Amino acid sequence: MNDRRPFLYDTHVEFGAKIVPFGGWEMPLQYATGTVAEHLACRHDAVVFDVSHLGTVRCDGPGMFDVLQNTLTNDLRKISTGRAQYTHLLNADGFVVDDIIVWWVGDDEFDVMPNASNTSGVTGALPGVDVTFERCILAVQGPRARAMVAAVDQRFAAVERFRVTRFDFAGVEVRVAGTGYTGEEGLEIAVPNEAAEGLLRALVGAGITPAGLGARDTLRLEAALPLYGHELNSNSTTLEARLGWVLGWNKETFRGRAAVERERDRGIARGLTGILADSRQPLRDGGEVFVNGDSIGMLTSGNFSPVLGRGIGLGLLTGEHASGAVVSVEMRGREIPASVTTLPFVRKAK
Repeated sequence: MNDRRPFLYDTHVEFGAKIVPFGGWEMPLQYATGTVAEHLACRHDAVVFDVSHLGTVRCDGPGMFDVLQNTLTNDLRKISTGRAQYTHLLNADGFVVDDIIVWWVGDDEFDVMPNASNTSGVTGALPGVDVTFERCILAVQGPRARAMVAAVDQRFAAVERFRVTRFDFAGVEVRVAGTGYTGEEGLEIAVPNEAAEGLLRALVGAGITPAGLGARDTLRLEAALPLYGHELNSNSTTLEARLGWVLGWNKETFRGRAAVERERDRGIARGLTGILADSRQPLRDGGEVFVNGDSIGMLTSGNFSPVLGRGIGLGLLTGEHASGAVVSVEMRGREIPASVTTLPFVRKAK
C-alpha cells in the first residue's frame, strides 16, 4: 500500500522539502536550510510544521464527556470547555495504545488527536468520526510564534497555552489550540483543506520558517517529550514514562486502571532516563546503556542536540541513577562515554 500524501504535499515540494515516509505518510523531513537551522529557528524565532498526518477523531453528541472520561486516563474535570488536555489510551493490561491530545471544543464536542498510525485504534475505542482527511494541521512553534502569527490574524496570537477556540478565517471555520510538541510556546491550527494552502503561504510570508519532521523530532527530544513507538508503546506504561500525572486516580475508572493500580502498588522496574554523551556523537535508539559494565537497558530515542552540541538520548532504564552518574552507550560495537542527566535536556526559551 502506498503512503498517503498530505493535502499540502505539492506546496512542500515547491518550498524545497525533502520528502520521506513516516507513519504511513509522505511527509517533509527538512527544507533547503536543513534540520539544524530549522531546529534553531524554533528555539529562537518561530517555525511552522505541517502535522496533518496526526489524526482527528471528532467525538460529538450527548454523553460524550462520560465516554471519554471513562476511557482515557486523564481527568477531564481538571479542565473545561475551551481547553486542551494531554492523556493516554491504555489497553486492558495497562500498556499504552496511544498518547493523545483532547481538544474540548464545545459543550459535547471533542476533537481527539491521536498519533499518525493510531487513528484506527482510537476510533475502535471511542464513538467518533475520523475527519483527518478533511483538514490540515499547521503547528506554529517558537518563542516568537504568537508575535509573528499576529501578522496573519491577531486571533491566532490570542490563543493561550492549552486553550482551544474556533472562528471563521478566509471563509472557513478554523480550530486552534495552544498546544505543540517542541518544548516551546505555540499553537496548532486545524484548517479545512480548501483554505490550508493560503494559510501556509501567509504564515511563511510573515517570516515564519517552514520546518520538517527532522527538527520536530530533535526539538521534542531536547524537551524530553516521549514519542509513541519509542518511549511509549504496547510494551511500556504511563508510569515507566514518568507521566503519572496523566492518570486520573480521582475518577471512578479508565481503561486499564486495574493493571496500572497493580503496577503503582508494586513499583516500576524501569523508568525514563536522560543520557548525555560526552561528545558530539549522536546517540541512537537501540544503543545499549551500561553502568560499571552492567547493562541497564536500551535507548528508546537518540540524536544530536543542536542547542547543547552533544549527543542525547532517552531510555526506559532499570534502577535509579543520580544526575552525573557515569555510563557508556554501545552502538554498532563502539563505546560512547556519557552520563545520566536531569530532564528536560533543554528548557524553552524565555
